[in-house]
Amino acid sequence: MQKERKKQVKESFMQGVFAMMFSQVLIKLIGLVYRLYLTNREGFGDEGNAIYSSGFYIYSLLLTLSSVGIPNAISKLVSERIAVGDNKGANRIFKIAFFTFGLLGFIGTCILFFGAHYISNFIIQIPEAELTLVALSPSIFFVALICVIRGYFNGNGTLKVTANSQTLEQIFKAVFTILLVELVAIAMGINTKVMAAGANLATTIATIGSFIYLFVFYKNNRTLNVNAVGVTTGKESILKVIKNILKVSIPISLSAILSSINKNIDSTTVVRGLKNFMDEGAAKIQYGILSGKVDTLTSLPLSFNIAFATALVPALSFARAKKDMTTANKRVSFSILVTILIGLPCTAGMYIFAEPILKLLFPAQSSGTLLLQISSLAIIFTVLAQTINGALQGLGKVMVPAMAFTVGVIAKFIINVVLVPIPEIGVNGAAIGTIACNMIACVIGFIVLKKNMNIQFKFSKYIIKPIIATFIMSICSYAIYIILLKIVSLKIAAIIAICLAIAIYALAIVSLKVFTKEEIYMIPFGQKVYRILTKMGIYKTENQF
Repeated sequence: MQKERKKQVKESFMQGVFAMMFSQVLIKLIGLVYRLYLTNREGFGDEGNAIYSSGFYIYSLLLTLSSVGIPNAISKLVSERIAVGDNKGANRIFKIAFFTFGLLGFIGTCILFFGAHYISNFIIQIPEAELTLVALSPSIFFVALICVIRGYFNGNGTLKVTANSQTLEQIFKAVFTILLVELVAIAMGINTKVMAAGANLATTIATIGSFIYLFVFYKNNRTLNVNAVGVTTGKESILKVIKNILKVSIPISLSAILSSINKNIDSTTVVRGLKNFMDEGAAKIQYGILSGKVDTLTSLPLSFNIAFATALVPALSFARAKKDMTTANKRVSFSILVTILIGLPCTAGMYIFAEPILKLLFPAQSSGTLLLQISSLAIIFTVLAQTINGALQGLGKVMVPAMAFTVGVIAKFIINVVLVPIPEIGVNGAAIGTIACNMIACVIGFIVLKKNMNIQFKFSKYIIKPIIATFIMSICSYAIYIILLKIVSLKIAAIIAICLAIAIYALAIVSLKVFTKEEIYMIPFGQKVYRILTKMGIYKTENQF
């Protein structure tokens, strides 16, 4: 019975991971659609991206202060209560958090709304961003509430609800971004400042839609909320519950704040640094390339990986409460392996195909090849840090990611200030700073994780085989691309080469037997997959493992 229950938990964990992963990939693809639209839209382009992104990053920072640490904090505390059968206590945590962080969100909204003029004119020095900040301000309140609800569902093991709400939010955002920008263009003509504000207003509308969906779902599922039943471990005071939430959420939020500061370092240093040797208009365009195109593309791999970071927090908290560290070790090991297998090919693919990707996606604004190539080198460290941080937070080491990222952010700031003003380096200095930041955070996090968990990292399995598979993919796909260029157009050649690269990489991973039988069984339909691989002669006997 115990063995069967563990199997069910494992399947639930992976089902949640894959539901979240599918949602995040879909979200990124939808986000890419409206980013492509904005970048290629007449009157918007790189300059519009600079206004849009600078305002959005300031909004993200205030949003982080009021809400970003909440989902993981709530999911951690709720899963710990549920693990010991205290469903009523879990529901009480949710109620108190809902009102507490709703208030903080409202304060954040007021700060952004009334401080928009000062922030745009004196902090980021892009006056055109004032209207975008005003348009974004209401969403801080709604996102704070959304984060509490999502954290509660994640703690209950229902990641699918969070995934659905995020997908719905992104669909709303894409539709209203295009709709509002076009309405502005019709009503006012080509006005980049107002078009950027309209694009950011779509974010506010989308968050309101997502909140309505989640709140209605919560009210309609009584088994998860007000009628929750179960034993109780003792009723804590409201103040103590808030203190426990803040004890977890503040360190987690600090990591997210530092991540937001990381982006704001670019918004506050790149234009300033570039103005030393070019005019302000050209400097804004360079920053627009970095924030609008390069950051968008290099963040795509995070959508495949964020599911593990999200799922690990409640899963490890639950395992620790049950004193089941064997399951915890297996989940962390598997998650890190998959993260490496995601990060390496994305890094290599983005570097090799930087120019064709930009020409394919941004035909009207395709500059930035070298910047994208340099930035792509940060991908592997970013995704690894993401997964490692989720594991550390689940283990209760919530301050470690914040401390590691603090060191990284300081390094990035210094690198930006030193390198960006150099004419021969320019905006590429910001990309170098990002690589250093994420590499430092990744290394520090991994060292601490290894000391706190009995995880066996085989060098051949985690490093050698993934590198070999990535190398095979890179050589074959680039050769195919060069050959196809003589036959078809650049766009078609790039699409075919990238699609074949995915297939080649998958075949290489299977041929190198990176996954064990148990790891294959962890994925949805894993038993069927293993039977197929056995029939193909790739996996023969368990002695091979």
